[in-house]
Amino acid sequence: MRPRASGLSDVGVIRSHNEDCFDIDPGNQVFVVADGMGGHSHGEIASRIAIDSIREFVARTADEDATLPFEMDPRLGRQSNRLKSAIRVAHDKVLKAIRQDASLHGMGTTVVGLLVDGDSAAIAHVGDSRCYRLRDGKLELLTQDHTWVNEQVVAGFLSEEQARVHPLKNVVTRALGGDSDVDVDVREWKIAPGDLFLLCSDGLTTMLNDHEILERLDAGARLEDLCGRLVRDANSRGGYDNVSVVLVRIENDAGGDADDEDETRALPRAR
Repeated sequence: MRPRASGLSDVGVIRSHNEDCFDIDPGNQVFVVADGMGGHSHGEIASRIAIDSIREFVARTADEDATLPFEMDPRLGRQSNRLKSAIRVAHDKVLKAIRQDASLHGMGTTVVGLLVDGDSAAIAHVGDSRCYRLRDGKLELLTQDHTWVNEQVVAGFLSEEQARVHPLKNVVTRALGGDSDVDVDVREWKIAPGDLFLLCSDGLTTMLNDHEILERLDAGARLEDLCGRLVRDANSRGGYDNVSVVLVRIENDAGGDADDEDETRALPRAR
């Protein structure tokens, strides 16, 4: 099996600049979306630091003998520990940038990452950027938002519908660059040919609910077209925030032409 991927990022309708960032690294089979916070250019800096750091760390630790800088979680396999470590290293680099430049105080970023290895995938996240899986026509949310309103939903104090319109719906309880340490949620999943993973910033999920996202996904369509449809429809609903999506399709590696029907990576853009 091998993953094919495409991504798109857009400033949206309301914002003046794009603080989102994403990365597609088919060689190391890692895919990441980061949603920067902090206003002006600060959020953009935080998300870019996170993306670059994760990409570099995953590439550097590709060898099975490579040492990871943090204690291994015995409940997780090596690849999951590797992705978790990559995000923790990214957090430290965001904090370092803030310490070195006082004007960056208050910046941070959410992040969600997917690392494919054989017939399994590690999914790790901090904040409210999400990962979904479309399998056999069913869309499943594989991450749990680290937000104040979601904590109230889990505790039974708010309904899902109340949470969607709550004035504090965008208040995250975890982010890279926040506290001195960061708690990264990681889960491992078996993958199968035909699985379609969606990584996205909350600029998509605040405009489209899960059912509406499902309606716009076609497991057999070109990934570039699906990315464009999701971003376009989020903007048509108001586009109150930057919106970024990365789609990863798991395919059988039949040993054919590696470039046949490959998706072209769509680079982040701003208006």
